[in-house]
Amino acid sequence: MIKGRVIAIGDVHGCSDELGELLGVLAPGADDFVVFLGDLVNRGPDSHACLELARSVRGRSLLGNHELRLLEFHRTGDDKRLRDDDRRTLAQLTDEDWAHLDTMALVHSLPDLDLVLVHGGFLPGQAWQEQPAEVVTRIQVIDRKGRPQRRADCANGKFWADVWPGPPFVVYGHTPRPEVYDKPSSLGIDTGCVMGGHLTAYVLPERKIVQVKARKKYV
Repeated sequence: MIKGRVIAIGDVHGCSDELGELLGVLAPGADDFVVFLGDLVNRGPDSHACLELARSVRGRSLLGNHELRLLEFHRTGDDKRLRDDDRRTLAQLTDEDWAHLDTMALVHSLPDLDLVLVHGGFLPGQAWQEQPAEVVTRIQVIDRKGRPQRRADCANGKFWADVWPGPPFVVYGHTPRPEVYDKPSSLGIDTGCVMGGHLTAYVLPERKIVQVKARKKYV
């Protein structure tokens, strides 16, 4: 049982300076439980340092689409899905980092709060516990046939959180926005740090938003 706070942190994307600052503001203690909502790595300057910081606070890291791609390559040797960002990150990762990536779960449920933490989101109308990595790490919108898609691939799709009825209440990242995306049954906390926005944490049980500004626009 968690005695202290639950601290959910949105997409870090290699922004180690900002993550260090945010953790300094939050000052997680021994009784607090820190959960990173995926995409700790890639795009920003120092993925390795971000993984080290996550370990330093004994954080739980969830699987994002960027980690999923790296792990697929690491396990199969097939590089056809790798991007330039992935290759830069591969050069930084240590054995300890790979071990950390291997521990990443798809979701973290907090039944006492009727709340679930995830990277991307869920398809409404289906049991969230049964949805695969390809859905929960990548979904942004839903097309006319009810299939999960990226915003870039389906301009007219419905954003999944707009039609998610709950319960549970879902806290997620993955889809960057200038502000947190607050809906009755969900909260999106990817506020585009790597794009020059903010790195955002959501603190429970007080349901408080804590942010730090990006040092610069990295991508």
